[in-house]
Amino acid sequence: MVDSHSTPARQRPSIVSISSYLLFLFLACQVISLIITLSTFGKTRDALRDAYAGSTVEGAEQVADVFAVVGIGSSILLLLLAVVLGVLALFNNQGRNGARITTWIVGGIMVCCVGGGLLSNAAGGFNTGGGTGDGPSPEEIQRRLEEALPSWLTPVSILLGVISLIALITALILLALPKANEFFRKPTAAWEPPTPGASYPGYPQAPGQPGYPQASGEPGYPSSGEPSYPPPAADRPDDTPPTDRPGSTPPSTS
Repeated sequence: MVDSHSTPARQRPSIVSISSYLLFLFLACQVISLIITLSTFGKTRDALRDAYAGSTVEGAEQVADVFAVVGIGSSILLLLLAVVLGVLALFNNQGRNGARITTWIVGGIMVCCVGGGLLSNAAGGFNTGGGTGDGPSPEEIQRRLEEALPSWLTPVSILLGVISLIALITALILLALPKANEFFRKPTAAWEPPTPGASYPGYPQAPGQPGYPQASGEPGYPSSGEPSYPPPAADRPDDTPPTDRPGSTPPSTS
């Protein structure tokens, strides 16, 4: 029996695979960014404390610690969202449209976050809102950070931000192309005519037709499934009375 309704196999287009690779690249950039942030956390905190030293701002040291912790918290949050995008990339490769929609939502949030951080770094980096009262000015804070942190930190951070932003935007665009839409569209079952000799599902085949064997023991059909023929004349039972045989002599009545 042949299944008349079959679902055609879907082949993943290359743009969907490239989109997933770009999402993995975005995840790798966020991992590197978090490692850099953790490795420079101590120097960043010390530089902020030195900048607020001698200031009459209430809780100056606590303010420095808070801003340092916020920087790490932001990096961890971006990494978690990047992990979510990496998981969604695996489901996108399977053609799940719900995963693609979620990728657009999470990816849009990440574009705003990464783009905002990139603009902040390009505009002058760390801004703690200083300059109020006798607190340090943003320029003073930035100068102390540049003195305490490695010289390669700002260029590398900007480079990672640019790569992350380009990879993420490109991945979201690729998922919206027409070929991707065809891949994520729910497939429809294709009808195939039954092959000769096979019965159509749901419709019994007439007795005696090929492809549908007759059940053994039904009336009018031998149990072996083979047609019966009358036996040859030599094998027929001799049930004719002797008087009816040609050439025979009738019995005497006397």
